[in-house]
Amino acid sequence: MAAFHIVIADDHPLFRDALRLAVSQTVADADIAEADSFDSLCARLRKAPDTDLLLLDLNMPGMNGLSGLLYLRAEFAAVPIVVVSANEDPRVARRALGLGAAGYVPKSAAASEIREALGALLAGGTWLPPAFDGRPPGSDSDAALAALLNTLTPQQSRVLMLLSDGLANKQIAHAMEVTEATIKAHVSAILHKLGVDNRTQAVILAGQLATGFAEPAPGQAAAPAAPR
Repeated sequence: MAAFHIVIADDHPLFRDALRLAVSQTVADADIAEADSFDSLCARLRKAPDTDLLLLDLNMPGMNGLSGLLYLRAEFAAVPIVVVSANEDPRVARRALGLGAAGYVPKSAAASEIREALGALLAGGTWLPPAFDGRPPGSDSDAALAALLNTLTPQQSRVLMLLSDGLANKQIAHAMEVTEATIKAHVSAILHKLGVDNRTQAVILAGQLATGFAEPAPGQAAAPAAPR
């Protein structure tokens, strides 16, 4: 029996191959599975609830940035997640950890650094790049937004993701295979938990999550594009 069950989720085959090599060099007898989209990842995790570690790209089809991480942490709470991203902004990394990720590894990291991260995470620890040490912590607005979003159930997180995609209640109900009345109840609960008055305001909050940033204060530069 393999010592560890690990899932690599990334839509780029070459990068999945690179991560597979790093995993096999760290844990020789690891059982490694792959996914290339949010939906295929969820299907994989439902079949393997004993997964020991998920290596997660934030920009796969269907992920919606950190919104996908929020859902995965709620739906598969027992699975440790390390975000593997091309975005090297420490604030994005801290937002990911605030939403429950166990670690954050830049895609530019050297193979030795990735192996070091894997070793720490498989031992039950957390991991951030050494270069992030001493950087300013996330803002109070980041922490407040993460705290609000962490109150959502897996179903509510999924509804919020689909609202952000512009789907109507009927379309969301079809996608989630539930009744429209159920979706309406979820939307009402989402608005209450997030402290907003309507769907538009909820989608704006979700948009902040998808980019990995809270809305910039007046005079600040706009947030960069969604992380990879």
